[in-house]
Amino acid sequence: MKDTSYLAVIHTVSSTIVWSARRNYVVPNISTTIRLNATGVYIEDSGGELVWSTPPFRSPVSLLQLQESGNLILLDQFNRSLWESFDYPTDTIVSGQRLPVGQSLVSAISAQNLSMGDYRFTVTDDGGGDVVMTWNGLTYWTLSMDTSTYEVLNLPPLYMVFNGTGLYLFAGNSSVVLIKLTLGVSEFRIAKLDYSGRFSIKSYNSSRGNSDTSMWVEEFSRPVDECRIPNICSKIGVCSAKPTSSSFQCTCPPGFHDNNQTKEGCLPVYDSLPSACNASGNGDSNVSTSYLELANGMDYFLNDFSEPRERGVNLSSCENLCSLNCTCLGLFHDNSSGSCYLLENHLGSIIASSTTNRMGYIKAQRVTTSASPYGKNDSRGYELTKKEKPFPIAGLVLIPSSGFLLITLVGIVCYRQRKSRNSLIELEIDGIPGLPVRFGYKELVAATENFRTQIGSGGFGTVYKGTLPGESAVAVKKITSLGVEGKREFCTEIAIIGNIRHVNLVRLKGFCAQGRQLFLVYEYMNRGSLDRVLFGNGCVLEWEERFKIALGTARGLAYLHSSCEQKIIHCDVKPENILLDDNLHVKISDFGISKLLSREQSGLFTTMRGTRGYLAPEWLSNSPITDKSDVYSYGMVLLEIVRGRKNWSLQIHNGNTENDQSSSLSGLEHSTFFPLFALEMHKQRQYLELVDPRLEGRVTSEEEVEKLVRVALCCVHQDPALRPSMANVVGMLEGGYSVGVPQVESLIFLPFFGQRRAEVPRIEVHNVQNGLVLFPQANASSNSSSSGSHNSFSYMSSQQVSGPR
Repeated sequence: MKDTSYLAVIHTVSSTIVWSARRNYVVPNISTTIRLNATGVYIEDSGGELVWSTPPFRSPVSLLQLQESGNLILLDQFNRSLWESFDYPTDTIVSGQRLPVGQSLVSAISAQNLSMGDYRFTVTDDGGGDVVMTWNGLTYWTLSMDTSTYEVLNLPPLYMVFNGTGLYLFAGNSSVVLIKLTLGVSEFRIAKLDYSGRFSIKSYNSSRGNSDTSMWVEEFSRPVDECRIPNICSKIGVCSAKPTSSSFQCTCPPGFHDNNQTKEGCLPVYDSLPSACNASGNGDSNVSTSYLELANGMDYFLNDFSEPRERGVNLSSCENLCSLNCTCLGLFHDNSSGSCYLLENHLGSIIASSTTNRMGYIKAQRVTTSASPYGKNDSRGYELTKKEKPFPIAGLVLIPSSGFLLITLVGIVCYRQRKSRNSLIELEIDGIPGLPVRFGYKELVAATENFRTQIGSGGFGTVYKGTLPGESAVAVKKITSLGVEGKREFCTEIAIIGNIRHVNLVRLKGFCAQGRQLFLVYEYMNRGSLDRVLFGNGCVLEWEERFKIALGTARGLAYLHSSCEQKIIHCDVKPENILLDDNLHVKISDFGISKLLSREQSGLFTTMRGTRGYLAPEWLSNSPITDKSDVYSYGMVLLEIVRGRKNWSLQIHNGNTENDQSSSLSGLEHSTFFPLFALEMHKQRQYLELVDPRLEGRVTSEEEVEKLVRVALCCVHQDPALRPSMANVVGMLEGGYSVGVPQVESLIFLPFFGQRRAEVPRIEVHNVQNGLVLFPQANASSNSSSSGSHNSFSYMSSQQVSGPR
């Protein structure tokens, strides 16, 4: 790092980098400038280009302060926190720093490169709450399974923290301990996820000695057996403990060699390793598959954290399962129990173990060549000998022969051009590093039973339900109507979203790019989208469930905006893109219309993409589109979660509706714009009037209703600068930040922004004690002389928008 610069917080006694800004962007160590002004902190390179900055704030910055805890904070003139480095952890946390659900520590690539590596240390609420370490999404350690911990309760977690007495996983209002790890009393602790995948906690006590070294003690390190770290010896490298020391050594198994030049780990001596789901290689009759047996006493880290794919099968059946699964790169088989474990998508290191009964096998391929029946051939598969070369016999014969040859050549040229166009997307995608699993078209046809069950549509295509061999259900999205913009967004989804791991974001499991056939394969969510659950005629969502959904959605968007390597703007936040599992856990979907921003970019001009009813005003005013556009959409969704209906809908007043005082309107079909009604109720502080009447008063507290309504109204401010960031929204919903106060003057645009583009019946606005009700005038005629815009108000219906800006 001697030739690079980072803005970082360093614990000087231990020489530990506690936090760094934009770790994936290396700043050359030449004339780097750090500026602090009233709008935030900025890093510029020698050319004056902005490299990194803090997000925009609602109030001016007055002070940058590095606290004794290691927290770098920005304060306003009232000493209120505007931004804290503790909210954006890298690979290290310290005493008192919280790691919330869904957030991760991400390892560095190496000791010299702080860029994000492949290891994660994450607080998750899957399975009741835990802390897990993963490598490329594969678990290799959990806090709950560690013998040093004590599991108290099984509840959804809130955050993890460690202090002077130990490490704790909290739930509820920071008062319920789920899992605890008791450590000795310490003045200060530092926990770090090392670039090698090892998590350790070091404690500091001044009473231990006079030197800095003696005061620091490593009191916790996992995994205990370093050979259990997934890639400790690179791909297929065998990790074994040295008999005379506590260290380990790496070797290659018999039949493999170490390719030091490519640094790919151990490779077969005579064969090659298959690429996972390489469409170009599937079905090639010249490729034969075999399984290279590892030596006795070999194991794999994932075998302890995954269920066997099948039980009670022999080795041949296990190999067949792997051969039929293009994601399978190897297998382990237990001959005594018949358990079959498949190694999919990634190959890590092998563990030398004397206690396992499993035998390991690595899938290998060999390309066999066959002689062409034409002998030497040209690019078309044949060779023109001297005898075959055309010879002019007569003009009568030459003319039709030349015509035939011309037609043939034109056909060949057209075929090659069409083939080149069809392969353009595949070539573009193949050059992107870090791609997820690649499926063949035939595999997806079989998985979806020839695309039999359609479960949704939107964005650039249709979504089908499918099942991969030996796996749970998946959602297969067929990409259609693909223009230049579509190709760009398709590649964006693969390269960026395929590597995103967050509990509130739908995981992209793979893709298919075979000729004109383009598909994305996502994990399947059993409960479907929020609109079906919220607006449907089934069971009514309880208030606690609604609050959980609102918070989960906010966390997912906050991660996209603040924690990804590149800022991702969703651009189409709506209930249809908020998916739920059986436990009502939230996962945001449909990144096909997402926009990527580098950190220094303040806005993005683009083609208009989104859904009417959730579009921010800047979409329609030719203004820059930022992450605050997503905040507006989230605010509209939040109001719908509170009310349990679309913000704009047609209803029949029958005396039993939201407002009993409007019973005189019985029988009249009227339209209500709920955001205006919510604003009126906010002014009157009658928040319970806004709750879904189907709940029949089953609400935890009016304070929670007030919190959601005020947050929602703050999110839909006309001025994007007045809207909170999604990270701040999460803080307000969790209770860590004070709830913002809606600025009424920035909400008066709502009636005009929702005005219909087409002629509608004139609408009168009636003042009702509990708010505004908007409905068509009873005697209005279609040929009224009144202007079409006079008192005519509606909100855009929920339909797709796509047009030039």
